[in-house]
Amino acid sequence: MGKKKQTEGREALRQKLGERGAQLTTQRAAVHDYLSGVEHHPTAQEVFLAIKPTMPRISLATVYKNLEALVQCGAVSKLAYGDAAARYDIRTDHHYHTRCLGCGKIWDLDARGVGSELLEHIKPQAGFEVKDYRLELLGHCRECRR
Repeated sequence: MGKKKQTEGREALRQKLGERGAQLTTQRAAVHDYLSGVEHHPTAQEVFLAIKPTMPRISLATVYKNLEALVQCGAVSKLAYGDAAARYDIRTDHHYHTRCLGCGKIWDLDARGVGSELLEHIKPQAGFEVKDYRLELLGHCRECRR
């Protein structure tokens, strides 16, 4: 990420956190920067292991706390799947995913042009009011197919 784009991103993040009465700390910035630089959606453990070399005193609990603060202010999305570890996504817009059934990693799915017209072909049971939907393709990533 370029320095100017990172500075603009940090200012937007500072504003979102400020609206919730929170501050942009060094740890929050490091977590946000890591999420901004990866294509998959990591777990808190993966974030912790990635930033630990540059922040040796950070704990896993601190990473969890900061991820939740970023979720609460709307800067990050949390993807939870049953018993599996939650994964975190820097994108907060409505978009779709692919998920590997082997390793559990999640990536954004390029599904331009797929939208509410999809709901026209899906009919839930009578009386069920649809509020939102997710599209997720399940399979095995390149590494898990080896």
